[in-house]
Amino acid sequence: MASARAAAHGRTVEAAGRAGLVAKGVSFALVGVLALQVVLDNRGSTEDRQGALRRIAEGGIGRAALVALAIGFAGYAIWRLAQAFFDRANEGDDPPGLAKRALQLGKAVLYVGLSATAVSIIADAGGSSGNEEDKWTARLLDLPAGRWLVAAAGVVILGAGAYNGWRALSGGFQKHLETWEMSDAERPVVRVVGFVGHGARMLVFGLIGLFLVKAAWDERAREAVGLDGALSHVAQQSYGRLLLGLLAAGLFAYGLFCFVEARYRRV
Repeated sequence: MASARAAAHGRTVEAAGRAGLVAKGVSFALVGVLALQVVLDNRGSTEDRQGALRRIAEGGIGRAALVALAIGFAGYAIWRLAQAFFDRANEGDDPPGLAKRALQLGKAVLYVGLSATAVSIIADAGGSSGNEEDKWTARLLDLPAGRWLVAAAGVVILGAGAYNGWRALSGGFQKHLETWEMSDAERPVVRVVGFVGHGARMLVFGLIGLFLVKAAWDERAREAVGLDGALSHVAQQSYGRLLLGLLAAGLFAYGLFCFVEARYRRV
């Protein structure tokens, strides 16, 4: 156990975390670029991060890029697991600390899934079809108390949206950054991309959470949406192309902020 704890607090996990933040940044920036392409072309559909990975696979260097992203996502998961089980971030064992560590575990699970998705696309085994949110929501709704589980998931995602909004307004996104290592020219740029990126995540998470709560209320799985569905909903509104363009820029900005974290975050 002592050796595992030492490894969890070592430089290898730090390197894995920084590689993971780069991969995270690439995935969000790519979603932003693809959404902006929809705005400029006035056609097509928006993509979530799984869809963005499939777009990468269609490119000339697709497989090599996907291998790098799969490794990066796995590194991110390893870093979050070290935080969850070995308290790498020194959150403590009190209730607030345990809650934060549970959140890190949830993030690890999410990025294990993204890494597995990239691997399955590389192996030509991941051509999933249909709305994945529909499928998972339908399965949950079929469970005893499933309606409440879906509603709870929606409330949690709404909470994540509110938290991103708070981080944007308060500047809390700088908490883990070693800002003293930045130049005078870098600091204002980091504040802008952090504010815009977290603001965009607030809006997107808010939409996803609202649709999940609505799905639970109506007991209709098709009401649930993911990142792509939230962006598509925005595009269908009055001034939708303008709003989608702003969200696309915000998600791209969040991708840039992830690159900043890869360089300056205390990992």
